[in-house]
Amino acid sequence: MVKTAGVDFFCYHRDWPGSVTLREELLEQHWSYMDRYQAEMIARGPTLADDGDTPTGSVHIVAVPNPAAARAFAFDEPNYQAGVYRDVLLRRWRNMLGRTMWDFPGGRDGGNRYLVLGLGSGQAADLAVPPCRDELIAYGPLLSDNGATWLGTAVLLRAPDPKTARAILTPDRYADIEVHRVAARRAEVMIRQRLPSARPTRQRAGLAESANWSVSSSSNSAARSGREK
Repeated sequence: MVKTAGVDFFCYHRDWPGSVTLREELLEQHWSYMDRYQAEMIARGPTLADDGDTPTGSVHIVAVPNPAAARAFAFDEPNYQAGVYRDVLLRRWRNMLGRTMWDFPGGRDGGNRYLVLGLGSGQAADLAVPPCRDELIAYGPLLSDNGATWLGTAVLLRAPDPKTARAILTPDRYADIEVHRVAARRAEVMIRQRLPSARPTRQRAGLAESANWSVSSSSNSAARSGREK
C-alpha cells in the first residue's frame, strides 16, 4: 500500500436527478481520473438510492497538498465538468482512525455500508472515536479551511440499517444528519463489467462512486492514503 502525506479533504458530489445515463457514459473517464489519485485516496465510493442500484452521488476522501489542489480534484472531475453533479461539498477533514478504507477490518465486501453526514456549528461534537471502531471505515470531523472551526462530522461505516448508522452521531448537535447507502467494491466491479469499454483485467480500488452539495473547502494535517493492495 502506498501512503502519502498531505492535507485530508472530504468531497461529496451529489448527482442531478435524471443524470444516470450521462454518468454511465462517463464512467470509464471517471474511474481513469480517480486512478490518478490512487496513492492519495483514503476512501471512495458511490452513494445509492433506496433501490440499491441507482447512483445518487460520489464520496471521496483524499490527501492533497492544499485547498487549491482539493478544489482542482473536485471541479476537474469529468462528471462535474459534464454536468452530472448538482453541487459539491468540499471540506477539510481529520482522519481519526489513522487508516484508509483498504485497512477496514471488515474487508471490502459484505454487510450494509453507509455515509453519515452531520452538519453543525458551535461546540464540536463526536470528536472521540466511538467504541464500534471495527465497524468504522472512515471517521472524522469536517473543518474550516484553517482547521480551527468545527463544521460537522463525516462517517463511512458498516451497519445493519440506516437507523443504526444514523445513531453513530449525537442527534441534537447537528442542524441536519444525512444517511446515504454506499456501494461495496463488488458492486462497482459488476457495474464496470457491464460497460462495453470496460477493461476486465484492470482493477479499481474503492467502494463505488457518485454524489451532491454546496461548495466549501478545507485543509488538515497528517493525511494518510492508500491504494488497493
